[in-house]
Amino acid sequence: MKRTKNSKLPYEPMRHPDHRRPVTRRELISQGFLGGTAAAVGISPLASLFFSRNASADPIDLDIDHLISTCKLDGESTRIPFICFDLAGGANIAGSNVLMGGQGGQEDVLSTAGYNKLGLPGDRTPSPGGDDPSTNFINTEFGLRFHNESAMLRGMKGSVSGTMTAGTVNGMIIAARSENDTANNPHNPLYGIAKAGAQGRLLTLIGTQTSDSGGNSMSPGYLIDPTLRPTKISRRSDATGLVDTGKLAELLDQDNNSPENAARVMRTMYRLAELQIGLSAHDGESIDVKNQIRCGYAKSANNVNEFGQLSALDPRADLRITTSVGGSKPIFTESELDSNSEFERTATVMKLVIDGLAGAGSVTLGGFDYHTGERTRGESRDESAGRCIGACLEYAKRAGKPVMIYVFSDGSVSSNGRIDMQPDAQGKPEWTSDNQSTASSFILVYNPSGVTSIRNQLGYMSSDGSVVTSSSPAANSVNQLVNTVILNYMALNGEINQFSNLYSTLGVDHGLGSSMSALESLVGMSI
Repeated sequence: MKRTKNSKLPYEPMRHPDHRRPVTRRELISQGFLGGTAAAVGISPLASLFFSRNASADPIDLDIDHLISTCKLDGESTRIPFICFDLAGGANIAGSNVLMGGQGGQEDVLSTAGYNKLGLPGDRTPSPGGDDPSTNFINTEFGLRFHNESAMLRGMKGSVSGTMTAGTVNGMIIAARSENDTANNPHNPLYGIAKAGAQGRLLTLIGTQTSDSGGNSMSPGYLIDPTLRPTKISRRSDATGLVDTGKLAELLDQDNNSPENAARVMRTMYRLAELQIGLSAHDGESIDVKNQIRCGYAKSANNVNEFGQLSALDPRADLRITTSVGGSKPIFTESELDSNSEFERTATVMKLVIDGLAGAGSVTLGGFDYHTGERTRGESRDESAGRCIGACLEYAKRAGKPVMIYVFSDGSVSSNGRIDMQPDAQGKPEWTSDNQSTASSFILVYNPSGVTSIRNQLGYMSSDGSVVTSSSPAANSVNQLVNTVILNYMALNGEINQFSNLYSTLGVDHGLGSSMSALESLVGMSI
């Protein structure tokens, strides 16, 4: 008797008979009932009003100019932009997407049964030694080795124009067991990235969720700093709403809706505020408080100078995203941004981060709890994630900026090896159950000047496709996995020698070893 497949449309919610009815935010996201967005958090228009620094416009500009430097608002961050993707629900990463091997690295092949568990059919397991990806099933276009038929790879290639210039991108996969379908995985590294120096000209951290971490998974408690809480940015209107003159420009300049007249109003407001600060000198307010007030106005001045046109914040208005550049295809078309919330979410975050307006960002993609007894849903979700990851690489390439991308998920899945014969399943085995022993994360780094790979794999799997929990400090501790990601970020920025000091100030043992050689053994790339 022919068995009926439980096939799902790409964005159809999943109802697992072995899971309780989803009730929490993260359960709804991971099973595809929510798309990874949340209620908007507004910013007071008064706090983000523009005013110009055109020296000929008003003598008061001279009062503001000196504050731009004093308040450290005029410099671009020297740290590498950082974007992480939180694949909610327990996605497959190792095996049928990014290759994971034994102690010898990505090409140290596992058993056929091990690859079956990781979702690869027996006749398409990697075979190192040959040069033809169609027969050895190993793709090295992004430095990091992907399975040649990986759905994530297919998505990445769908966003990247042609191939990346050899040597400009590389990566590392990390064998890292994590709990399935739980909010208790402290996967998100954003706070640590900020503490390592990431900052933007408008914001420090952004995320597509209103959670404390900015994503689906939580952050390690010892890294959380309420003053750095990520601002929710999940669509273009969230970005363009960061700076807003309200109705001033419209009311004061009916001809061309220029912000110039609104700027004059704000310069007057600055002068009044400065006068008020002077008059309140007797009330005992500290110099720090008064300087914070001054710097608040200076930030508004700097913002209008940098972002006088809202197109500077709007991904849909960025021709590097929506049009052909040098004969290459658009990263996302305008219709894709209008119709696909995941693409809009990704485009908005990548623009703010890679353009230096935010220091680091987290993008949550939902629907990765796809152990539905078939393969089509998983292939579709992985390919969509690949489109978003590839978009960040391509945008960094077009912007001429480096970027570090980190991809993780809460737990993972496994297969029983039974082939799904549906056409869209690509002849691959069905995903049948959650399996935390197959979990992993990976890093990709793009740099226009080149990326040197030190190692493409950290930790390893046993021949049966299970993470060897003693293979690295990150293999059996999500906290230490996050610490490892932060270590790699600091190493890329040439600050590995400051890593232990960062944790000392937090009063925390990072657990990665006390010697420099121990830390260096966990680093994947240099630039």
